[in-house]
Order: sequence, then C-alpha cells, then structure tokens
Amino acid sequence: MPKNIIKSDFSKIVANIKNEIRTTQTRTIQQVNSNLINMYFKIGKILAENSNSDIYFITKVATEIRLSFPNLKGFSARNLQYMRLFYHNYKNDKTAQQLVAQLPWGHNIIILSKIKGSDIRKIYIEACLKNGWSRNILDMQIKSGYHKRIGTNVNNFEDTLVPIDSNLAKQTFKDPYIFDFLTLHENYKEKELENDMIAKIRDVLLELGNGFSYIGNQYKITVGNEEYYIDLLFYHLKLKCYIVVELKTTKYIPEFAGKMNFYLSAIDDTLKDKSDNPSIGLILCKENNKITAQYSLKGINRPIGISSYKISNYLPTEKDLNLYINKENP
Repeated sequence: MPKNIIKSDFSKIVANIKNEIRTTQTRTIQQVNSNLINMYFKIGKILAENSNSDIYFITKVATEIRLSFPNLKGFSARNLQYMRLFYHNYKNDKTAQQLVAQLPWGHNIIILSKIKGSDIRKIYIEACLKNGWSRNILDMQIKSGYHKRIGTNVNNFEDTLVPIDSNLAKQTFKDPYIFDFLTLHENYKEKELENDMIAKIRDVLLELGNGFSYIGNQYKITVGNEEYYIDLLFYHLKLKCYIVVELKTTKYIPEFAGKMNFYLSAIDDTLKDKSDNPSIGLILCKENNKITAQYSLKGINRPIGISSYKISNYLPTEKDLNLYINKENP
C-alpha cells in the first residue's frame, strides 16, 4: 500500500466501492423483478381479454409454452390463472401496479389469493415494502389481521407531536400485538415476559415493525440520586426518537401513564440528543379498557401509546403435567 494513503482512508475507499456494488446489485435485482412482474401483467391482459380463456384453454396455453420453452419455469396453468387474476385486479389502478412491481411474484400470489378488497391489499403491499416481510411473515401477518391492528392503539400523539410525526407514530404502533412465539406458563410474571422477549428479540422486532432498533432491557436512569429501570428501550430510525416500553401482565390502570410520563421526562433530559424528536412511550398490557386509557392520557404532555398484547400458546405448568400423568396412569 502506498505510504501516502493512510489505513483509515483506504478502508473508506473500499467501503464506498463495496457500497456501490451492493447498491447496483440491489437495483439490478429490483429491475429484473419489475420486468418479470410487468411481463406477467401483460400475459394476464392477453388471457383476460380472450373470452375463451377458461381452464381448458389456459391448460393448452401452458402446454404450448412448455413445449416452446422447456427450461422455462413459472408458466404452469395455475400460474397463468394467477396472471389473469393479477391483471383483472390491478388493471385500473396505476399506483397499485407500480407498488406490486416491487414485490416478488410469490408475495403477490399470497396477497391476491388471501385478501379481498383493493384498499386492504394496498395496506399489505405497502407493509411488505416498508418492513421487508418474507412470504412466511406476510402469511402470518394476514392470519393475525395486521390491517385491523395497525394504527388502532390509544394514544395522545395528536396533542403531543407535530402532525407529520403524529401520523407516522399512529401508523407505527398496533393493538393488539401478537406474541405467539413466546413460551410462557399461563400465570407468568412480568420478569418472565421480559426475559422471554429478550431471548426472542428478533421475533419481537419483527412484530414491532420496521425501524425499531433494540438498545437494552432494565435500562438504568438516575433521577435525584435514585435509580430507576426501564423494561425495554428502543430507538426508532424513522421517528428519530427513543421508544420506552413498559410491560404489564395485568389490565391497564391509569397509574401506568403517570409512571411512563416520568420515564419519558427522564430520557429526554438525560439521553435525548438535540437532533432527536421527543421520546415516545408504549405501555403493553394484558388487557386494555380503551375508555379508561383515553381518559388517563388527558393532560399528559408527552407522547404515549397504550396497547394490549396476546399470547395464544402457553406451556403446561408442573401441576398441569402431574394432572395429565395421573389421568393417563390411574
């Protein structure tokens, strides 16, 4: 290496070149996918405009394509039917056409086959693009009713954030959150909930959504020479603020909002940078009475959201196992 190039400069040069390569690779893949989806759309148009395009006709078309292009995959009779359906559903919506061209074909098939209604489809299309969902995650989110959960939690964002941040914050949080990947006994404690969430932090981040960056649990803050501990602390890259999460294994009570307001004040005074937006609190409870939650946020000047969470699968306790063993072996 020439002496006039210091190591840090060399590393930056290499890093910039690597970044350009990755960016170009990503753009190339996206362009290839976009061309493929556009081709499927045009083929769907040809099939849809043929009045004789029934299953028998489509099967014959698939056979002819296979004979002409023996090494080409993706043109089965079933896939051709999806292409026709694809065109039928998006032919009059230019915006949707641009969005779906960015999704892999497998994602488009799931959305077409499992979701009715163009408005709901758009929610999932945009969520896929925003969050980078795999097909399995997309399928899971559809089953859990993602479109019914997003932007439905109780909050005071309109009163405490500027409009652009308020709208983004509303679409960031859900109610309820689905934590079916957790493995807990039915009468779990808050510490057990927290520990299991930390152990499965990648799954937690997927459910929270794109933009959440995990900082730590039991995050210590010192106020007036006394120490306090926040259950979970995140930073949100798009909201550009800290997210304070408090976990509760009971129903929501108004006192929780006061405690969260205290934590947010402390985080903003001790951790928040000048370039950061005001920190946001998220209280996760086993049950949430929305009327009580709404009243409890009146007069609080820091942004707080209140959501419930669900855990469907519980591990059997030792007592349950003993009852089962005794029943099987009387």
